[in-house]
Amino acid sequence: MTEYRNFGRTGVKVSPLCLGTMMFGTRGNTDHDDSIRIIHHALDSGINFVDTADVYSAGESETIVGKALAGGRRDNVVLATKFHGSLGGDPNEQGNSRRWIIREVENSLRRLGTDWIDLYQVHRPEPDTDFDETLGALSDLVHQGKIRYIGTSTFEPSAIVEGQWIAERRGRERVVAEQPPYSLLARGIEREVLPVAQRYGLAVLSWSPLAGGWLTGRYRKGAGQPVSSRAERQAERFDIASPENSAKLDAAEALARLAEDAGLTLVQLALAFVLEHPAVTSAIIGPRTFEQLAGQLGADRVRLSGDILDQIDKIVPPGTNLSSRDAGYQPVALTDPALRRRSARSA
Repeated sequence: MTEYRNFGRTGVKVSPLCLGTMMFGTRGNTDHDDSIRIIHHALDSGINFVDTADVYSAGESETIVGKALAGGRRDNVVLATKFHGSLGGDPNEQGNSRRWIIREVENSLRRLGTDWIDLYQVHRPEPDTDFDETLGALSDLVHQGKIRYIGTSTFEPSAIVEGQWIAERRGRERVVAEQPPYSLLARGIEREVLPVAQRYGLAVLSWSPLAGGWLTGRYRKGAGQPVSSRAERQAERFDIASPENSAKLDAAEALARLAEDAGLTLVQLALAFVLEHPAVTSAIIGPRTFEQLAGQLGADRVRLSGDILDQIDKIVPPGTNLSSRDAGYQPVALTDPALRRRSARSA
């Protein structure tokens, strides 16, 4: 039986496993009926938390979720989606501006076939947009009843704190949840993001708990380079010949052996590890097939002993990302050289 968890301090209860839907649509499973069956099985198994985004297959994922929740299932589901990514050639069809938020929420509501979104999340930071503008628009949507709660995704600790400050000082609705990347191979958020979330009572729903496929059991020593559409799109994150990815392969091998010794699958070990952290509310699973879902269900009932957790810490030290690319977001201060060079700014 599913043991539901508090969603921060909201009073809402959610399942420890959240069904992510990025792989439904042209980016993954193109069969709508099959995707709907997967969603229904997840709900029938006790999952009551579904996460999607407007950019997943350019809105197709939201459409599939809307079909799956039709016929009376919507009321019992905590439904989350996100905005920020580009959905067209117009430079204003993206971002965190009031203009785009007010327009895009209507598109998401239509695709999802619902009158309200439980958790509307800022998919990524946008330093050029005043965070108060974003929270102001989102607060208006809360007051209008179109969204219930505000969340962020892959925000740095300082930005999380800024959001709390803006809400308090300027009378905005408070951000109640953060969605960061977290896995056995990407533990960087243990340094500040998770402690900050605990300090402010935020819910945490972690994405990529299987490290984009690295922790499915397919990445093993001597097995060669696995083939996947994700690896084709993001070769730098999956090429086992690169030094960072070689370190990930070594760790994945050691973790797979640890799981086997404990009588677990690597998937079970990975999901149970994420859910073990006291700051984490839910881990987002993103199956493409029915078989993948079946292999992940029940992982929330696995408990890891102190000895196993100690061994994990030896393989991947706490607070460590084995690859910098797994952080999910690089601040513009690092990606734009002009921000670090006085001569470039004054030229």
